[in-house]
Amino acid sequence: MDEILAKEDWTKEQVEGIENGLLRGIIGCRTYEAVEAAITYASFLNTVGLTPENYPVFLKMLEVENHWVIDSLIGDKDPFLLLSPVQPNRYIVGKIFGMMTKWHKGGIYPKNLSVILGVLQSNYSSPRDGYRIYPISIADLNALGKHLDKEKGQEYALNRTILNILDRISDLEGVGTDPDMEEVSIHASAVRNAFFDDRKRMEDIIPPVLLVKASYHEKEESPRKRVSLKEKNKIDREKAREPDKKPKAKGKEKGK
Repeated sequence: MDEILAKEDWTKEQVEGIENGLLRGIIGCRTYEAVEAAITYASFLNTVGLTPENYPVFLKMLEVENHWVIDSLIGDKDPFLLLSPVQPNRYIVGKIFGMMTKWHKGGIYPKNLSVILGVLQSNYSSPRDGYRIYPISIADLNALGKHLDKEKGQEYALNRTILNILDRISDLEGVGTDPDMEEVSIHASAVRNAFFDDRKRMEDIIPPVLLVKASYHEKEESPRKRVSLKEKNKIDREKAREPDKKPKAKGKEKGK
């Protein structure tokens, strides 16, 4: 059998390319091994915390279609505030609308949706300033509005947040001379009205093709059964406290 000769000269760029390729495989979550590695990587990011230097990596992890990974990334933090340490900018908001466009209605894990809605709520809390940072389009509004769940009503937290963002954007009507901004504000009002008006359907405002439903569980690869470190330590402590249940060997009876 011919031996496979190993390459002996490597550049720094080539090694980094291999590392990046392996990391992309982990983030792809196509096997349970990759999912488990991605969960561990997400937990590491959670402990590092979001900074202006690493936020693109957090955004990349939010694109992972696996709720176990997202849970590890968020940890005990409030999902709405996960990205709050970094002020919204054009790159962040653009990536978020890209995610909302990519995923079908119901195709985003609710915690994940909470994270990205937290950014949009912050960015458009002052609608004119938010529009300067990222001039939202009709397509972006449709990508946002399609994730409304009319059956759950306005008290459902995610619906309430989306409706609040749409309400803020609708305030742009009549505040300037930008025709695109005027059109966007009118469309935001129309999406809100379609949600509240029982005589209207969301399909009357948002193209029906965008309202095709999906489930974020459909394509998930699951990890093997996992026990958190906290739970493992608890189990180990309980085992240590248990008396030795091993039966003692019986000695020979006297006289026999």
